[in-house]
Amino acid sequence: MGSDCAHDHHLQGGLAEPELARALDHTQTELAARGERLTAPRRRVLELLLATGQPIKAYDLIADFGNDGRAAKPPTVYRALEFLERTGLVHRIASISAYVACSHGDADHVAAFLICDCCGETRELAPPDVAPLLGSAAGEGYRIGRITVEAHGLCPDCQEPATNA
Repeated sequence: MGSDCAHDHHLQGGLAEPELARALDHTQTELAARGERLTAPRRRVLELLLATGQPIKAYDLIADFGNDGRAAKPPTVYRALEFLERTGLVHRIASISAYVACSHGDADHVAAFLICDCCGETRELAPPDVAPLLGSAAGEGYRIGRITVEAHGLCPDCQEPATNA
């Protein structure tokens, strides 16, 4: 992704200070109210995801983990990602093997993403109605635990050069 893009993009950035610190503090308070802890490793992984504002692969999180430039041990980051995903703070986007901070903040919602195959921009949207899917699954004896919808295509910036070529 992004390697074939020879045009400018207007990718949305993540949070910067002081918004980043406020978001992390708010998350810590919300988790405490639910009886959960935002440990230092969990907080650092969430901080990296919020600051990036776009999906990031686990190995990039591992490399960027240390404030002093040192990489983290992989289990530290993977355990943090597992917790953050379980609590609804982070989504895993399977088709690109990356993680992104949730922009909706509800642990039990269906995640839906638009992913640009050219530049990699990813946007979380309000999910489609999944009631028919849940009904069909129940009819087959399945109980669905989590749904993530991933739609690939071209963002508006990447479509423009394609139509002008």
